[in-house]
Amino acid sequence: MFNGRQRTPLLFSSNPAGALRTVLLVITCIVLMFYDHQRGKLEQVHAALSALVYPVQAAVDAPYAFVDWADAQISTHFTLERENHQLKQQLLTQSVQLQQLASLEKENGRLRSLMGASKQVPGHVMVAEMLAVDLNPFRHRVVIDKGTTNGVYDGQVLLDAHGIVGQIIRTDPVSSEAAFITDPSQAIQVEINRTGLRTLVVGTADVDTLSLPFITNNTDVRVGDMLVTSGLGGRYPRGYPVGVVKQVRRTPAEAFATVTAQPSADLTHGHTVLLYFPVVKPAPIPKPHPRAEKKSRSHAKARGKRRP
Repeated sequence: MFNGRQRTPLLFSSNPAGALRTVLLVITCIVLMFYDHQRGKLEQVHAALSALVYPVQAAVDAPYAFVDWADAQISTHFTLERENHQLKQQLLTQSVQLQQLASLEKENGRLRSLMGASKQVPGHVMVAEMLAVDLNPFRHRVVIDKGTTNGVYDGQVLLDAHGIVGQIIRTDPVSSEAAFITDPSQAIQVEINRTGLRTLVVGTADVDTLSLPFITNNTDVRVGDMLVTSGLGGRYPRGYPVGVVKQVRRTPAEAFATVTAQPSADLTHGHTVLLYFPVVKPAPIPKPHPRAEKKSRSHAKARGKRRP
């Protein structure tokens, strides 16, 4: 019963009996610890106690373990997202660099071809870059980055590694406008390489087609014949490719056959062309007539005799 006084635990009671129990418990614990350390006979007891206490330990440790697991998962997720973003950026950068290298490799190949083409023509050439292309479907023209300050003149020929590209139709100090050979305003004197027949090639407003309008039905022309420049007039280098005959259609009721050719030059790719400067031959010195030469000699002798 409660008598208004605070009760003390029996184990730590101030009376002799409580103190004795405490001493006995301490001695018992020391004896058990010493016995377990020396003999190891209490392992089964330890195992049983551990099995009984483990659920309590797991329940107490579960919130902390869950917090650690969630933190690790979130950190791993953000780390993977950051690495994935960095790898995507790196892949994109490398893809762009590879495309640039492939483009430079192709451009290098085209420049090598152009330099090889320059050895096939007399005179010298100058490399020019295309600045703009006329998108009008009825005319094929281009603006290049060379003008009169570079020696460009009206009517100058443009070449590439495969054939005739066109000619200059307008010049400015720093740029010029050129017409492709497929422009309807253009016409070139050519020879059929197989037979030597001279004829005229004109543009058709189709970048892949040239027309030979003056081929009669009985003219020896075949599909696959090479068309080269005749060199007449001195504007175009002689023997340079212009196109290849791709169609010959003869109609008995008409005097002329329908003949078309594929341009040799690559007019739809690349940004570089060659400006052709022909060799300017000096005018020959006229030789005097034999009679005039004899008269000049006789006059010279007469003058020599008259001298004192």
